Amino acid sequence: MNGQPRLFLASFITLIAAGIGFSIRSGILDDWGREFGFTQTELGAITGSGLWGFGLAIVFFSLLADRVGYGPLMCVAFVLHVLSAVLTLAAGYVFARYGKAHAFWVLYIGMWVFALANGTCEAVINPLAATLYPKEKTHYLNILHAGWPAGLIVGGLLSYLMVERGERVVVRWEIQWLIFLVPVLVYGLLMFRQTFPISEAKAAGVPFATMLKEFAQPVLLALLLLHAMVGYVELGTDSWIANLMTNIAGMKGILLLVYTSSIMFVLRFFAGPIVHKISPLGLLFSCSVLAVMGLLWLGNATVGLAVFLAATIYGVGKTFFWPTMLGVVSERFPKGGALTLGAIGAAGVFSGGLLGTPGIGYVQDYYAADKLTRESPPIYQHYAAVGQKSFLFFPSTTGLDGSKTGPVMARPETELTESERAVRSAVIFGARMSLKWTALVPLVMAVGYLLLILYFKAKGGYQQVHIEGSDREAKEVAESH
Repeated sequence: MNGQPRLFLASFITLIAAGIGFSIRSGILDDWGREFGFTQTELGAITGSGLWGFGLAIVFFSLLADRVGYGPLMCVAFVLHVLSAVLTLAAGYVFARYGKAHAFWVLYIGMWVFALANGTCEAVINPLAATLYPKEKTHYLNILHAGWPAGLIVGGLLSYLMVERGERVVVRWEIQWLIFLVPVLVYGLLMFRQTFPISEAKAAGVPFATMLKEFAQPVLLALLLLHAMVGYVELGTDSWIANLMTNIAGMKGILLLVYTSSIMFVLRFFAGPIVHKISPLGLLFSCSVLAVMGLLWLGNATVGLAVFLAATIYGVGKTFFWPTMLGVVSERFPKGGALTLGAIGAAGVFSGGLLGTPGIGYVQDYYAADKLTRESPPIYQHYAAVGQKSFLFFPSTTGLDGSKTGPVMARPETELTESERAVRSAVIFGARMSLKWTALVPLVMAVGYLLLILYFKAKGGYQQVHIEGSDREAKEVAESH
């Protein structure tokens, strides 16, 4: 396999690597909580570093992509992926020698380097796919990003097979984490010594200053804000969903991530026909409404059928957010090249890492601690972690110690004492409230997409824009989607 199909397949596999790492990490959060005694807020901060670093890499390398070329950047991504594995594996040794605080920072930095690697890939593969398929950008970006749920599925299933059975550890979390290196090696081999194309903007000779001027357009700024919300609701929720649904529904929550990812994987191959019927913005509005419904229902669901139906709605809702937003930016702002695509991706992962994952962790800690404090202060004092944690401008809270609540949540309710049942109830309450509060984000998104639909309708309808000519003759030409 050579040329265009090989590069597209390699790009697809980079997202499989990212998805496997993401879902494996979701499955081993409980292991980290029990082994190192982290609170939910601390776990949220660790997983958050595995997202905001993604945004940092996208911003930095998107500035270089059109100048340095895609091939050298993929070499950087490969090295960073391997380095992240080494750092993360050192956490157990550091904990034994130096304690919890140092183990926290080793995991934090390890996840951050993993995110840098994924962000470097993202800075390359989005403009690369748009260049390879200039007439069907939204369709092929959706197909490309089917690699993400494919990785979530593979990683989620493997995580399920390797997690604890009762009191026996089937596979240590360190070994589980190394699995993501398999697709890393595959994409490295596929991209080795390949010739990469240049972007539409570079081919037209669009200067860097012109790329920057795209950010003065109000529509692009609105899309950046909306994609920040996409990152919060999609990446933030998916970082926690396995842990949340294990606590709320008493099920193997990682299987819910596998199920919703399966929905994403299948549906993303059909994005092209859908956007031709209702437009990309119409699709995004519809997905926002479904995401609100799904999250609210998941926050209230208690039995298997209700969880399944709620997860189905949420899974369909989150399916098209990320790649369709990339498609809209690529179609409407082609002069931005890799820069505008990098900025939109960065907005999502910065939000998911700095706001989504720590914010959802904070809400869990806040409501669990508040409920247990009101019902039984002595029990709360026994299970409370050391030190207060805060989030943005919200009041500080002292969450529950994961090393103490973990065993309580792992045992059947019939085996728990009265005080342990109170702890279990508080943890579940915090988990439910985190999903309900998160549902507000896609509600705001729906309003934003509706306003954009009305804006383009007033301008004659949504149209895709291409660049024709080169250098000073380069101009934008619109065509119906």
